Amino acid sequence: MPGPNNSQPPVAWRYSGNQMKRWRTKANISREQLAEAANYSPDTIKSMEQGVRMPTPRVLDVADELCRAEGLLSAAKDYLLRERFPARAQDFMEREKEAISRWSYEVTYVPGLLQTESYARALIENHVPPLDDAMAEERVVARMAWQAILTERKPPVGLSFVVYEAALRNPQVDADQLRHLLDRSRLRNVALQVLPFERAIPVALMGPMVLLETRDHERFAFAEGPLMSELSADPRVVSLATERLSMIRAQALSPAESARFIEGMVDRQ
Repeated sequence: MPGPNNSQPPVAWRYSGNQMKRWRTKANISREQLAEAANYSPDTIKSMEQGVRMPTPRVLDVADELCRAEGLLSAAKDYLLRERFPARAQDFMEREKEAISRWSYEVTYVPGLLQTESYARALIENHVPPLDDAMAEERVVARMAWQAILTERKPPVGLSFVVYEAALRNPQVDADQLRHLLDRSRLRNVALQVLPFERAIPVALMGPMVLLETRDHERFAFAEGPLMSELSADPRVVSLATERLSMIRAQALSPAESARFIEGMVDRQ
């Protein structure tokens, strides 16, 4: 299975932006007028109309009223809720909904499913290229909602996390985030392991990864980087990723040892 196409923004962004531009033109409303009414810059409105940026609920409501669209533009909000994550992650998110198990390794950051809101917000608000306030807030809300997989899925999803020590040493990781990791690790369907610096092996420095198994026992490997990502069901790719993760897990501390390691970090803060 090929990786997702990252060259195009989500279809819902492009369609909603196109409709917003069509209604605005029909109503003889300038881009500057819409921008002023919605409290955005004209360039931001332009990027939304082009589908490069997600049209925000506020813009859609303001455009609906200005253009007298009678709710047709505002109605797009329900469809855009499905596009709150970056385009390159959406294929993975769809597969994750079907997962019965999820195993991951993270090198640089606390895993998204284990982040506090303040830590997630710090990462999202420092996104490159910068996000506007509305988009950043959408991403924060979406990330917090995503964490429902930890406790609300029936039957529970088996979740295994291995985190490299460097991710925990990031200055943005405070005592609250460390305590949150300990709290989440106590869930019966969650296993959390720390890979200390002194136990790192070369394959542990090759970047983050996720392995999924669905209810139909399909298996997927997902790897994401700053510029590209790949979701694959190719048995050879999945086998190589599984072998790599198994080697990393074998070097990591046990869940009990990892809890003590994190508790020691909390005590030293």
